[in-house]
Amino acid sequence: MMQTTMVLAALLCTGVASAQTAAPAAPEPEYTFAFNVGAVTDYRYRGISQSRLKPALQGGIDFTHKSGFYLGTWASSIKWIKDGGGDAEAEVDVYGGYKFNAGPVAMDVGLLRYLYPNSSLAVNPDTTEVYLAGTWGPATLKYSHAVTNLFGFSDSKNSGYLDLSATFETGFWGLTFTPHIGHQTVKNNTSFSYTDWSLGLGKDFGNGFSASLAYVDTNTDVYRGPAPDLKDLGKATAVLGVKYTF
Repeated sequence: MMQTTMVLAALLCTGVASAQTAAPAAPEPEYTFAFNVGAVTDYRYRGISQSRLKPALQGGIDFTHKSGFYLGTWASSIKWIKDGGGDAEAEVDVYGGYKFNAGPVAMDVGLLRYLYPNSSLAVNPDTTEVYLAGTWGPATLKYSHAVTNLFGFSDSKNSGYLDLSATFETGFWGLTFTPHIGHQTVKNNTSFSYTDWSLGLGKDFGNGFSASLAYVDTNTDVYRGPAPDLKDLGKATAVLGVKYTF
């Protein structure tokens, strides 16, 4: 009887020890793919509406390697080129870069190409920018430099956009707070340079679903649209967005 009790006790101890031993962590994958689709009530880029204050559909694909290199593409419906006499109804972005740590600062350097298929504007709006960003704590400072003409402005190579943003956990209902301010300079077209700012709230609902709400404003007026229905694309507005990532 005593021998049987000792055997049972040994088995019990073995089971407890096994239960307390953590399973080995899964190895980090060499690379990942992520897909996203979404919609916004107004596609604002650097504070300016790209969709004439109307809703836009959006989506993208991202490839990320564990070394820090990444590639991606993203697209959105737009209206501003048709309002300017062109034919493009979509913006397609292609980008790639490298992320790494420099001490406490998370760095991101890359190249982004904005494409407007069949735009047919007098000055090609397709634009290429190189960018450098650094994130320290909740704050990110980013500079984007145009190595081509900027979005259809003639003789605007070497224009730049400086962007300061941050992400804070509010501790309330899982909301994040994202303030932002940016300044766009347009080379040789200084009257078109301007500043934009926004205050945003974001919510991750899990299972790939997220939503955002932002107040967006600028210090410039940009009137576009079919006459006589011109719209100020830089006026203050609230933008609601939803996205699904898988």
